[in-house]
Amino acid sequence: MTEREKLTLTVAFGVVFGYAVSLAMTFAAHIWILDAAGRPIVDDFVAFWSAGHLALSGAALATYDPRLQHAAEIATIGHGFPGSLGWSYPPAYLFVVSALAFLPYTTAFVVWCVATLLLYAAAIALISGRRTDGLLACAAPWVLTALTPGQNGFLTAALIALSLVYLERRPALGGLFLGLLSYKPQFGILFPLALAAGGYWRAFAWAAATALASNGLAGAVFGFGTFAAFLHSLGVATQSHLTIAGLGWNKLQSIYGLARSAGSSGATAWAAQAVISLTLALGVVLCWRARLPYALKAAFLATAALLATPYVFVYDLPVLSVAVAFLARHRRFDVVELALLAATVPAVFAFLWVPVPSALFATLAIGAIVLRRLAVELAPVFHALPGADPVAQYSPPCVQP
Repeated sequence: MTEREKLTLTVAFGVVFGYAVSLAMTFAAHIWILDAAGRPIVDDFVAFWSAGHLALSGAALATYDPRLQHAAEIATIGHGFPGSLGWSYPPAYLFVVSALAFLPYTTAFVVWCVATLLLYAAAIALISGRRTDGLLACAAPWVLTALTPGQNGFLTAALIALSLVYLERRPALGGLFLGLLSYKPQFGILFPLALAAGGYWRAFAWAAATALASNGLAGAVFGFGTFAAFLHSLGVATQSHLTIAGLGWNKLQSIYGLARSAGSSGATAWAAQAVISLTLALGVVLCWRARLPYALKAAFLATAALLATPYVFVYDLPVLSVAVAFLARHRRFDVVELALLAATVPAVFAFLWVPVPSALFATLAIGAIVLRRLAVELAPVFHALPGADPVAQYSPPCVQP
């Protein structure tokens, strides 16, 4: 281990220790998990635990009814509160929250955070093959954004990481993990394009089968009426979060959120998001067909997954660790790239004080590193074949065994 690596690990350990101390202090001050009266603080995990209790009591369909879900949340925290935390997850996710609801609230919160954080760290370490990179992932600026509300950003990142890392050698297993990502469907919209463009048909089939099987099992257990209720809840969530700014535009860390926070109309913001999403879709197809290092393809896809959807929050940003890990596997970061990585720190937290989705710029910074490296990889192609289509000339057969 070089002196630079030792210094990096020392700093990472210090940051992780600082995170742990800050969480302990906020818990002791009754502003994290429980209030001074020992009741759950109104936060996202309340919705998870409450939905789990409804599902365990045989009322899974009620989780998709805003009025009944809100009543369950009130019962969890012991007092009323304005608005509603809501529930708009596919039926398969009810298995997860039902398991959490077997535990007391505080225990469930801590177990959920620790278990998903460890899974995330292990998945990141698996990308590079170095266990120490798991510690670096835990020191990333977006770690607290998922821990504080008890959200599922670590689970999302871990599933994307595992699907991409196994896609190379064990496509069936990679497809299985990708199918489990169907609990957050907005982050999976570009993956079918990548799999098709790269010829990973076995992974494609396993992903589809896993998504169908997990949700089919959920329908059998919780009732097939939950599917219609889920689709209806998506319309409600879209109306609340993407039309009338129920949460505030600065919380939507997307191109759509940026446009709305700048005063653009809904139509203009949707048009901007559509242009970006379609451009990214084309980029994914071209990238995954070209003869490029797999690590760079994976980094591009992980970053694009966050940019292609209007519905992304700051607690979803642990997915960026997947992109960073694949970039590190591709090659070492240079000075410019290290500066871009450093810029993600203020970007992640600034949205708390400014009326714009500043954390979006953390995603854009990682995206800039990916595009910079793609330009370097493709430059010889353009120079060697002026006027030719580099993708067509350098595309492999892409037949998955």
